Amino acid sequence: MQATSAGAQKDSAAPRALIVYAHPQHQHSYGNRELLAAVQGLEQVTVHDLYEEYPDFHIDVAREQELLLSHDLIIFQFPLYWYSAPALLKEWQDRVFDFGFAYGQNVQQEQQSQALAGKALWLAVTAGGPVNSFREEGISRRPLSDYLLPFEQSAALCDMRYLEPFAVYRIRKLTKPYLQERAEEYRAALLQHLRDLNNRPSQENADA
Repeated sequence: MQATSAGAQKDSAAPRALIVYAHPQHQHSYGNRELLAAVQGLEQVTVHDLYEEYPDFHIDVAREQELLLSHDLIIFQFPLYWYSAPALLKEWQDRVFDFGFAYGQNVQQEQQSQALAGKALWLAVTAGGPVNSFREEGISRRPLSDYLLPFEQSAALCDMRYLEPFAVYRIRKLTKPYLQERAEEYRAALLQHLRDLNNRPSQENADA
């Protein structure tokens, strides 16, 4: 699936969400396919499948940066691979969150460059292990949030707001009805984040 947006042309002033989806085996996915199906077709939501777009890992950095600039809520949706993101999402972040764009000094403009400042970063993560494995006495030895700290710190460096991740555990063992329930929760949470973004400017002005 290429980057698709159902409602991008309906209301350009409304907040928009970009789902940067990274699953090396989407066609064999049980959980992520269900989650993605729940949010595809939503107005103001663009779905961008990295493994479909860049099977050779040759990322069009300028195009990806333009996608980021045209959206307000950036969502990384991925399965947890060895306590981190799949390789292409890491490569994408290394290339696209570039010095002089997402952080650091813009040499041409001679000023700090934080093109993503004020945008929100939200992770939607699936894990194979149960939730009780992500604790000190469990096999993973620490909570999932600890393994996601690099994303939280990246958001901080880029002056983005880091939202509490949406996590689904024991993904391959879930019953179909329960998985569909979690997918609906994902959809509802995404829509709520968009509403919060829409209300944010008026709230800030009221506090000024």
